[in-house]
Amino acid sequence: MNMKYITKIKANLYVYTKKKTSNILEGSYNSIYKGKSMNFEDLREYVIGDNVKDIDWKASARSNKILIKQYIAEKKHNILFILDSGKKMLADTKDLDSKKEVALMTTGTISYLVDKHGDSISAIYKEKNGIKLFPFKTGLYNIEKILNSYEKEIGTENNLENLINYVLKYIRRRMIIFVVTDIQGMSNISEKNLKRLSLLHDVMFINISDAFMTGYNAFDMDQDCYIPDYILEDEKLKNIEQQIKSKVYEETKEKFKKYKIVTTTINKQKDIVNDIFKILERRKNANIH
Repeated sequence: MNMKYITKIKANLYVYTKKKTSNILEGSYNSIYKGKSMNFEDLREYVIGDNVKDIDWKASARSNKILIKQYIAEKKHNILFILDSGKKMLADTKDLDSKKEVALMTTGTISYLVDKHGDSISAIYKEKNGIKLFPFKTGLYNIEKILNSYEKEIGTENNLENLINYVLKYIRRRMIIFVVTDIQGMSNISEKNLKRLSLLHDVMFINISDAFMTGYNAFDMDQDCYIPDYILEDEKLKNIEQQIKSKVYEETKEKFKKYKIVTTTINKQKDIVNDIFKILERRKNANIH
């Protein structure tokens, strides 16, 4: 198999490696699960709130700084991606990047990170003939296979509720779940399913933003046609659209906050690594366990 997505992900992360961002990213992922029954990883300087029992006094004396032992989890995790393959994923983001490419690269980047940690990866999405579920596996070949298959199905009619119901009914293991969708997908998920997911699993939602209907050269995915200029240039409609989107976003954010589910929004490909870092930091600070 041509590893086109793995190659793109490595190239993208190489840029951030120079800025040490990818190292921070890995640290954030590992630190979500730090605690007792962990393997010692390295030392860092003490900050307020750290457990004084983790201070390495000998190393601190040598360096004249108070140093804390950092740990990483021995246990490997099961990572499930619930992926939106609906028609609107063929549209553009707020910053006019392809939502499809942002979704693929976001899924791939997180997968690449967790594979380095040794975790098993699976994905589920709607395909033309039903629901596609990949078995939990490790390795870059598994990631590439998921991304290539998902790419071909984007544009299929989608229902995240059905996917979540399937996961809750048939997958009997504790998981870290990343749901990759847009604000419409997020807002349509019932509180009942959000509650069930959050009780059973560690859940994070990634919102791939939507382009505005007003502006220029906008395409209506539902009607399968370009929006007329007189609509695009109407300032009153533009204000109404922004108000509606803001209201839906705020209501959705409050619904997710109720169940302590962290979210992030991605507007363009070049922000993917930083936005993944943000959601991992939010998850680490959420104190969900």
